Amino acid sequence: MSSPHWSAPVAHAPVDATVPLPGSKSMTNRALILAALAEAPTRITRPLHSRDTELMAGALRALGAGIGEDSADWQVLPGRLEGPARVDVGLAGTVMRFLPPVAALASGEVFVDGDPRARERPMGPIITALRALGAEIDDGGRDALPFTVRGSGSVAGGGVTIDASASSQLVSGLLLAAPRFDKGVEVRHEGPPVPSAPHLAMTVQMLRAAGAEVEARHNVWRVAPGPLRGGEVMIEPDLSNAAQFLGAALVTGGRVTVPDWPAETTQPGDALRGLLAAMGAEVTRGPDGLTVRGGDGFGGLEADLHEVGELTPVLAALAALAGSPSRLTGIAHLRGHETDRLAALVAEINGLGGDVRELPDGLEIRPRPLRGGVFRTYDDHRMVMAAALLGLAVPGIEVENPGTVGKTLPNFTRQWTSMLASA
Repeated sequence: MSSPHWSAPVAHAPVDATVPLPGSKSMTNRALILAALAEAPTRITRPLHSRDTELMAGALRALGAGIGEDSADWQVLPGRLEGPARVDVGLAGTVMRFLPPVAALASGEVFVDGDPRARERPMGPIITALRALGAEIDDGGRDALPFTVRGSGSVAGGGVTIDASASSQLVSGLLLAAPRFDKGVEVRHEGPPVPSAPHLAMTVQMLRAAGAEVEARHNVWRVAPGPLRGGEVMIEPDLSNAAQFLGAALVTGGRVTVPDWPAETTQPGDALRGLLAAMGAEVTRGPDGLTVRGGDGFGGLEADLHEVGELTPVLAALAALAGSPSRLTGIAHLRGHETDRLAALVAEINGLGGDVRELPDGLEIRPRPLRGGVFRTYDDHRMVMAAALLGLAVPGIEVENPGTVGKTLPNFTRQWTSMLASA
């Protein structure tokens, strides 16, 4: 559902703020899957509460898991997986790729559908893989949503080869449910490199923490059959959602601190430390968290973002305001995200007077003076965040449908305004 345009606020002074962030969406949805498949209850502490995670919780409840709230935490009680059920995946890649292997373990039919754009996102490899592993799926020959999973209560499992070059989620989805498959699963990737490798490392790490036996080597992942344990899982802050807040320090020449930044993590957002430093920021991590300080200006960025593509919209916005050109590559797969992010960034930044050129695998950005105007967001939360960053330096930017940030950061506009109040 669309919400009215939001007038992106301009920064009239350097920001000086500490911005706490809610939990990681990627970690929360992995934790929910593992908890629903475990042999004992799980308490998920500091999870993200957003559209994507509520969709995952709703899908698992529909299949028979008990998921209740204790304050801000989630208590997950595993239950017998059964249909008939209807599952709404919205526009959440983690739900549309992680849920079908779980649905294949249920007894009965599970109908899976989502937002209109979700029906265009790559699903063929995971549908084909699940069939090869013993699941029955009726997709009408589309290799896309909507489809019906006809479960018998178990899946044989075994070895399967897929092309996961469109999304690492295609591998993660198979691995997360693999301990419950009769033979486990061995996934072999053949094709161009899998993007977002840190997310695959996150999947492997969280499986092992839940008691699974996992082998991971180049383009091959094997998960043995066996029980998953419950217990307590603490979710880290969502580091990718720090991008626009930390970027504000560069744009305004100020300071932003994000508390509780982990010393070690598998989250792709941790790459912000090096990327922002390469643009001229002073980046330090200490007891208070990660702090970024800007100065009198900042430069462009030449970087391969293949492993951290989700940071592209905010980095592209920064590049449009930088003092020198930028070249962001390795991100052709973003054409299959919530929207075609490359085309969307070209259209919207150029619509404000910018100079962005689409490359076969990325963007070339030459800074130019920008003007106000409507910035369309295509139901993509990261486009809202990019627009907000541009608005710090460009008066008159009207952001279409800011409510779409509810996908991963429901209170974003309030946090953004609060950050600027410190300036």
